[in-house]
Amino acid sequence: MNFVPFNAGRTGRVLPKHLKSLESQSIEIMREVIAEFKRPVMLYSIGKDSSVMLHLALKAFHPARLPFPLLHVDTTWNWHYIQLENIPVVPLYFAKHRPVVARGGSWIMVDDERLPLNAGEQPESRRIRFRTLGCYPLTGAIDSSAATLEDIMAEMRSTRLSERQGRLIDSDEPSSMERKKREGYF
Repeated sequence: MNFVPFNAGRTGRVLPKHLKSLESQSIEIMREVIAEFKRPVMLYSIGKDSSVMLHLALKAFHPARLPFPLLHVDTTWNWHYIQLENIPVVPLYFAKHRPVVARGGSWIMVDDERLPLNAGEQPESRRIRFRTLGCYPLTGAIDSSAATLEDIMAEMRSTRLSERQGRLIDSDEPSSMERKKREGYF
C-alpha cells in the first residue's frame, strides 16, 4: 500500500508530556517487532484507533516505507492525539444530516439499496454521527451536532455511553460477539 509520507512537525503543536511518552513507547514497540519477527502485519480497520496506529507507524519508520503490510479487519487518548497531530478522520465520525431509520435503539443510515426497509419504515433526515464504525448495516449512529474534532472531544467528555453503543451486533443477545466469532463472522 502507498501512503502519503509522514510530514514531521506539520501541525506546529507540541504534544503534552504524557502523550509524548505514550507515543515514544509505541514507536519503540513497533521497531522492536520489526527487529524480532519475520513477517509482522498491522491490523487496520480505518477507525480512529487504527488511524492513530498507522500514524505512529509512519512516524516510527519515516522516511522509509512501512516495513509491514496492513491487514483490514472489521472490528480518550486517541480522538486528542488525532486532533493534535491533524490525522485525517473518516467523515462518518462528524455530524451531518443523513437519511436514517430507527432500529434496535439506534439510527441506521439508509444510503443505498443494501438496507431493505421493514414494513412501515420511512427514512428521515437527522443530524447524526457515528461513534464507532463496523459492518454496514450493523452500526448505528447517534443524534449529534458534533461537526468538528473539538465538538467530538467535548461530546465524548460529557457522555456516559460506551463508544461501541452503536454496534447492534454487540447487543442483539447475550455473548453475541463471541458467538459470531465462533460462527466465523469475523
